[in-house]
Amino acid sequence: MNETVKKGGISVQTEHIFPVIKKWLYSEKDIFLREIVSNACDAITKLRRLSSLGQYDGGDETYRVDVTLDKTAKTLTVSDNGIGMTAEEVDKYICQIALSGALDFIEKYEGDNQNNGIIGHFGLGFYSAFMVSDSVEVLTRSYTGAPAVHWTCSESGSYESGEGSREAHGTTVVMHISDEEAEYLDAGKIEGILDKYCAFMPVEIYFENESDDTDGKSKKKDKKKEEPKPINDTTPLWLKNPSDCTAEEYKDFYRKVFHDFREPLFWIHINADYPLNFRGILYFPKISNEYESIEGQVKLYYNQVFVADNIKEVIPEYLLMLKGVLDCPELPLNVSRSYLQNNTYVSKVSAHIVKKVADKLNSLCGTERETYENVWSDIRTFVEYACMRDRKFYDRVKDSLLLKLTDGKFLTTKDYLEAAKEKHENTVYYTSDPAAQAQYIALFDAQGVQVAVFDHSLDSQYLSTLESYETTVKYLRIDADVAGALKGDGETTENADLTALFRKIAGDEKLKVEYVALKDGSVPLLLTVSEQSRRMEEMMKLYAMSGMGSMPPFPSEATLTVNTASPLIAKLGGMDDSRREQIAKQLYRLALLSQRKLTAEELKEFLSGSYEILNLI
Repeated sequence: MNETVKKGGISVQTEHIFPVIKKWLYSEKDIFLREIVSNACDAITKLRRLSSLGQYDGGDETYRVDVTLDKTAKTLTVSDNGIGMTAEEVDKYICQIALSGALDFIEKYEGDNQNNGIIGHFGLGFYSAFMVSDSVEVLTRSYTGAPAVHWTCSESGSYESGEGSREAHGTTVVMHISDEEAEYLDAGKIEGILDKYCAFMPVEIYFENESDDTDGKSKKKDKKKEEPKPINDTTPLWLKNPSDCTAEEYKDFYRKVFHDFREPLFWIHINADYPLNFRGILYFPKISNEYESIEGQVKLYYNQVFVADNIKEVIPEYLLMLKGVLDCPELPLNVSRSYLQNNTYVSKVSAHIVKKVADKLNSLCGTERETYENVWSDIRTFVEYACMRDRKFYDRVKDSLLLKLTDGKFLTTKDYLEAAKEKHENTVYYTSDPAAQAQYIALFDAQGVQVAVFDHSLDSQYLSTLESYETTVKYLRIDADVAGALKGDGETTENADLTALFRKIAGDEKLKVEYVALKDGSVPLLLTVSEQSRRMEEMMKLYAMSGMGSMPPFPSEATLTVNTASPLIAKLGGMDDSRREQIAKQLYRLALLSQRKLTAEELKEFLSGSYEILNLI
C-alpha cells in the first residue's frame, strides 16, 4: 500500500502572530524598553568588537544610547550609534520574526568564545515594542556606509521599507505609543523602568524628556542647559576586582541598589570563573528585630541587564535574607522559573554561593573576631536556620558557631567544651531567659560554670538539630540538671515526711522529689524540668498540637530538688507540724516563682504567707 508523505514548513501569518506578540510576548509590558535598549547596547558592543578586530576604525568615537520621550508626539525613541543595518540586514533581522542577529554575529566573529558581552535577541525582542505601540519606525544606517534604511510597521504587521535619510551609522527605533498604553508617555514611568532594567547596562544611556509641562511651555526651551549625565553605571561594582573596592564603595552600592540606609553587616564579593562564570555581591542586611521581615532581595542580571528580582531558585531558601546582585551570563535573558528549577548551572551556582557564605563566616571568625562577635547577634538566627536546613552548611561552619555567654563574652562551641572538660564534659549549659532564670545562673556562676544564652524562639529546634549532628554533645537548660553540675560532697539523706509534705503543698501525689547536697547551701529548694520533656511541651505549644488554649501550670515532668546542704532544710525537721508546713509552703512557692509566674491564687497565698512570717519577727 502506497502512502503519500508530505513535507513542509509551518507558516504563520502576521495578522495571527501580532495579536499574540502584543498581548503575551512578556508577562510584564515594562520589559519592552529593556529589550529595545538592550538591542541598542548590542549594536554598540558589536561595533566595538569589530574595532578591536581591526575591521572598523572608530577613532576616538564616543558611544551612547539616547532614550527620548515626546508626550506631544506620543513617541518614545531609542537611538544608538552602533553597527547599524543595511537594507538586506533589515529584511533578514527585522522582517523575519525571531531571527536573532546576535547569533549570526557571534558565529561569524566570535567562534566558540561565549564571553562576548553581547546580549543578543534582536529579532523577537524587537517586536516587544508592539506591546505598547500602534506603529514602530526604524531608521538605520550601517557602519559600512551602505545607504540608510527607513522601515515602518503597523500593529497589524504590514510594513514598508525604503531608503532613509540618516547620515550617521547606528539605529533609531521610534515607538508611537497607542492610546491604550498612554502611561508610557509619563516621564516618571519611563525613568522608573530605566532605573530598574538598565541601571547597569554596559553602554552609557541618556534620557531626555521633550514633553510639554503643565504650563504648555517647552521644558527643553525653559530649563537651563545642564551637562547631561548617563542614567546608568556602565562598570558596576561587581565587575571590579574585590581588592580594588573600598568598604565605602560597597556601602554606597548597597544604598543605591536597595534604598536601605542602614549599613549592611558585611558582604561577599563573588568572582567565579570557569566553569561557572558568574559574578556578584551579596550582603548580610541589618535586621532591627527578629520579627522584622527577613526576606532579602537578590537581583539577577544577564551581562549587566536586569532579569528579575528574588529568583529563589538561584539562592538556597535558607539564605533568602541576603540582599545582592548576581550577574549570570550563562543564563538566557528571558529565563523562566521552570528553566531555573531544572538547570544544572543554576544548582552549581547555588552550591557555590553556599560555600562562599560559609567561607566568609569562617574568615570573619578566624581573622576578624571582634567584627564577627559584633554582628553575631544579627546573623545568629540566619546561621542557625541554615545549619538546620543543610547539614553540609553546618559541617562547613561548625567551628565558627558562637555561644554568647551570660557575662557578654563569646566562645565557639569547641572552646566552651574544652574549657568545661573537667567540670561537665560534652555538656553545654544554657539559659533561655537570663532575667527569669537569674537564680540558677547565680548558682552556676558561683561554681565557675559558664552559661550560654539561647533566647530565640528557634533555639529549641536548633539545639535538637545540633544534638542529632553531634550525638556526644548535650545541651541542657540550667534548670534541667542542677544536680549534675552543682552537686557537692555532702551527705544526701532522703526524708519521707518532707516528701509527703511537699507533695501535699504542690497538690500532686506523684510529684518527683529528689534529695541532693548542692555545693551552694543558700538555696533550699529548686524546681527542675527534664530537657526532653520541656522541649516536647514547647514544641506542642509552638505548633498548637496540644489542643489546649494554654500550657499547663507546670510541665508534667517537674522534679523538686531538696538541697540537703541548706540550713533551712535542716531546720524544718525540728519545727512543729503547722510551723513546718507554713515555711515549706513559702519555700515551694519561691521555687515555683523561679520557674514561672504565679497564678492569681498562688500569688495571693504567697503574699499572705510572707506577711504571716514577717509578723513573727
